[in-house]
Amino acid sequence: MKICIVGTGYVGLVAGTCLADLGHFITCIDNNAEKIDGLTAGKVPIYEPGLEHLIVRNVREKRLHFTTDAIPAIQQSVVAYIAVGTPSGADGSADLSGVFAVAKTIGEAMNGPLTVVIKSTVPVGTADKVRAIIAEATEHEFDVVSNPEFLKEGAAIDDFMKPDRIVVGCSKPETQEMMNRIYAPLMRTSKPILFMDNRSAELSKYAANAFLATRISFINEIAKLCESVGADVEHVRRGAGSDSRIGLRFFFPGIGYGGSCFPKDVKALMTTAEQAGSPMQILDAVESVNANQKKLFIEKIETRFGSDLSGLCFAVWGLSFKPQTDDMREAPSVVLINGLLERGATVKAYDPEAMEEARHHLQDRVQYAASKMDAVSNVDALVLVTEWHEFRNPDWPGVLSAMKTKVLFDGRNLYDPDRLRAMGVEYHGVGRP
Repeated sequence: MKICIVGTGYVGLVAGTCLADLGHFITCIDNNAEKIDGLTAGKVPIYEPGLEHLIVRNVREKRLHFTTDAIPAIQQSVVAYIAVGTPSGADGSADLSGVFAVAKTIGEAMNGPLTVVIKSTVPVGTADKVRAIIAEATEHEFDVVSNPEFLKEGAAIDDFMKPDRIVVGCSKPETQEMMNRIYAPLMRTSKPILFMDNRSAELSKYAANAFLATRISFINEIAKLCESVGADVEHVRRGAGSDSRIGLRFFFPGIGYGGSCFPKDVKALMTTAEQAGSPMQILDAVESVNANQKKLFIEKIETRFGSDLSGLCFAVWGLSFKPQTDDMREAPSVVLINGLLERGATVKAYDPEAMEEARHHLQDRVQYAASKMDAVSNVDALVLVTEWHEFRNPDWPGVLSAMKTKVLFDGRNLYDPDRLRAMGVEYHGVGRP
């Protein structure tokens, strides 16, 4: 099937590449010529495990193409995906200007029947607006599908190829059949493709992300209580999460969630609810808890070293908002490092993949270490922010001998406090006595 994807950001690039790997003929469209030239040459602008290999293979097999010329790509396709960004506006609402611009382009370019699939995360009612924009620009038959993505950065290929479910919002039987044909290879494991109306599909994505964000903020609140009463959140987490109704996934305390989805989607859902006259009090608390949680270790560091950190040097392990990605949008590391710098500290930072991206957020205000061992050389404390695999079992004797002071702030409760304390480490975790 000939399909075009408008937008080669994270969602569009992963979706287009995976659809090509399923045997479809995909043209990915973007107005950034430099990015398109790079992708054509096999240069991937984001870090996502397995993605570069799939792109190279499908370009070689001539199933995947990249272009800046939208009109012929749309005219040669039977399905056009909209996969442009929907960043938060000043009021927290999703900025849909990119989606609407693409809809107008599609309407003006199409020269026959077309199925338009909205892959971007959009608020309730967007499909209706896209449908109206396209209808103003064309007399050809078309339908608009709401098909939200549920991809986790760092595991996006598996999430696309082995989905828990596929949500499709549409009303026409022939559109359902079209979407069934596209995703048929993914349905062999009996995972469901859920057909529903557009508005329910649009809300499904926000509901899922908001609930996961709620779990994270909830366990962080429990961690705060644990510190007040002398309990250990790791025991509490397992004790509660072992209940099959609750589970342990997304039930880890830490220094807050970040990334391109949770913060943006929580804000957008709150704005939608406000506009609909049905404000969501729970999400107000979720967002507030998360904002405070990102400042947690600044407060712990101040308690330990004082408010003036001049002359002190801190190592930061992990800059991306989560492992297996170089994404630093809304990353807790940025809040932490800015807080340390504002108090006069020097920061030595290291991340396996996000070093270049970090320069966009932190400029030259930090020292960029060549390795995790380089980062801890002669520092007063180490702060673990992102739980990359290479940080899970470090050479502790080597690390501690390199540090000036054996102080550790473990932002992900990654390490065994008793073992480290036995080695002379002053350990500070999240919700642990």
